[in-house]
Amino acid sequence: MSPSLGNSKRQDDPVSGILTFIIADLCVFALLFAGFMDERSRQVSVFNDSAATLNLHLGVLNTLILVSSGLCVVFAVSAARQAKRELVRRWLVAGFIIGLGFGVTKIIEYNAKFEHGINMLTNDFYMFYFALTGAHYLHFLGGMAALAFVWFQTTRQPIDSVFYNRIEAVGLYWHMVDLLWILIFPLLYIVGVKL
Repeated sequence: MSPSLGNSKRQDDPVSGILTFIIADLCVFALLFAGFMDERSRQVSVFNDSAATLNLHLGVLNTLILVSSGLCVVFAVSAARQAKRELVRRWLVAGFIIGLGFGVTKIIEYNAKFEHGINMLTNDFYMFYFALTGAHYLHFLGGMAALAFVWFQTTRQPIDSVFYNRIEAVGLYWHMVDLLWILIFPLLYIVGVKL
């Protein structure tokens, strides 16, 4: 149970709103995934050859980064539940700093593609690659901003039920960012690639 909740009615409950957003967002991504698989079934060799040009090592690294950052956010939410301000702050900073690694490696990966003349118009695989990873990157940036926002709030706000609900909502959003990458990674980097 979160701090100071008791049975009182919550005035600030962003959790139900973020859950609605997550469900809607996952439905949109599900349509993109279905479109990708449908197009892939029509152009198997193009998709396989294009997937083979992706940097599998960076994809694995990005997965490890996001999962590690997500674990830090779990610890931050747990610390908020116990009203331990300093632990909340430390875990949020750790999650943010680790998360920065994803942003850096993704920029490196995009730059490598652009330097080789690869963009959304190269072929249908790359259209999906840039659409999926680009949409995910925007979600990632939103999550990083949310982590920074709740970190700054810990300097001014008591760790009460209102704050706990906010950090829990941010945690849920950050885990959606993780989940999306865990679905995008094998779809783009592994399916059809000969290791």
